[in-house]
Amino acid sequence: MLALGLGGFAIGTVEFATMGLLKEIERGLAISTPQAGQLISAYALGVVVGAPLLAAFGARLPRKTLVLSLMAFYALANLSSFAAADYGAMLLSRFAAGLPHGAYFGTAAVIAASLVAPTRRGWAIATVMSGLTIANVLGVPAATWLGQAAGWRLLFVATGVIAVACVVMVARFVPFEPPHPEASIRRELSALRRVQLWLALAIGVVGFGGFFATYTYIAHTMTGVAGLDETLMPVVVALYGLGMVAGNMLGGRLADRSVMGTVYRALAAVAVVMVLYGLAAPVRPLALLMVFVVGGSGSILIPALQARLLDSAPGAATLATSLSHSALNVANALGALLGGAVIAAGWGFVAPAYIGAVLAVLGLGIAFLSGALERHRPLP
Repeated sequence: MLALGLGGFAIGTVEFATMGLLKEIERGLAISTPQAGQLISAYALGVVVGAPLLAAFGARLPRKTLVLSLMAFYALANLSSFAAADYGAMLLSRFAAGLPHGAYFGTAAVIAASLVAPTRRGWAIATVMSGLTIANVLGVPAATWLGQAAGWRLLFVATGVIAVACVVMVARFVPFEPPHPEASIRRELSALRRVQLWLALAIGVVGFGGFFATYTYIAHTMTGVAGLDETLMPVVVALYGLGMVAGNMLGGRLADRSVMGTVYRALAAVAVVMVLYGLAAPVRPLALLMVFVVGGSGSILIPALQARLLDSAPGAATLATSLSHSALNVANALGALLGGAVIAAGWGFVAPAYIGAVLAVLGLGIAFLSGALERHRPLP
C-alpha cells in the first residue's frame, strides 16, 4: 500500500504544486491568469480521457503490470513538461501527464481493497489515497518553495524522479496477481449501462467542482485578498495538505460505516465551508484557518465516492474506481474554468468560493436523487 501510495504522492505533488506556482508559470510563459488556469484544465481533461480508456484496455493485464506501466508513462510525461518551450507545448504535455492519473489510482485502489476484508475497504482506499494527501503536506510545499527559489520548471523534474522511485517500489513490494479469467474490455465497459454509476460520477463532477474552483486560485486569494507575501505560499499549501490528510483518513473511516451517509454530510460541509472561506479571506488568521478546513471538508468525500462507484459497478472495479478520478478531474476542469470566468468578469478572487458553495449544494441534490433511486431499486 505504501509503494502504491508513493505514486499518489508523485501525482499529488505536481497536480497541486502547479496551482501553488500558477503566478510563476504565468510570468515564465508570459500568459494571463485564465490561460494559466487552462493548464490545470488540460491536465484534468487528460485524466478524463485516459481513465476509462486505459482502465478498459488494460483490463486483461495483471494489475501490477498495469500500475507499473502507468507510472512509468507519468514520469516521462512530466519530464516533457520540464522541456516544453512555449504555452502550446505546455498544454500538450499537461494533457499527456493527465492520461495515466485516473487509471493508476483506480487500479491501485482495487489492489488495496483486495488485500483487506470488505469491512476495511474504505480504510484501504484511504491508505492508498494518503499519498495524494500527504503530498499536500510535504511534496507540494517543498515543490512550491523549490519552484519559487530555483524556477517553476524544476517541479516537473522532481515529480519525474518520485515517479521513477514509485516504479521501483511497486516492482519490489506489490504482490503479483493474475488477471481475472473473465476480464475483458466488454466486461469493464458494461458498467457504463448502470444509472447509479453515472449518478455517482455526477456527484463527483458537480459537488467537487467548487472545491477546485477555490483551490486553483488559492495563491491569488491569499496574496491579493488576505495580503500574504508570496514567500508564505508553502505554508498555505501545507495547511491545505494537513486538512486533506485529516479529511481523507476520517472519510475512509466514515465510509466503512455508511457510504451514502458520508457523501451527504461531506457535500453539506463543503457548501458551508466555501461560504465561510469567502467571508474569512480578508482576515489573515481566519483565512489561514479556513485553508485547512477547506482541504479537510473536500477530502472526506473521496473514499466514500470511490466506494460508491465500486458498489455501483460490480464486475468492473478497475473502470469504476478509475472513473472516480475522471469525475474529480472534470470537476477540476470545471472549477478552474468557472473560477477563471468569475475572476475575468471582475468579481474578485473570493468569487470562486461562492460558486463552489452553489455547486456543492447541486451535488448534494444529485446524491439525494441517487439515494432515493436506491431505496426503490437496491444495488446488486
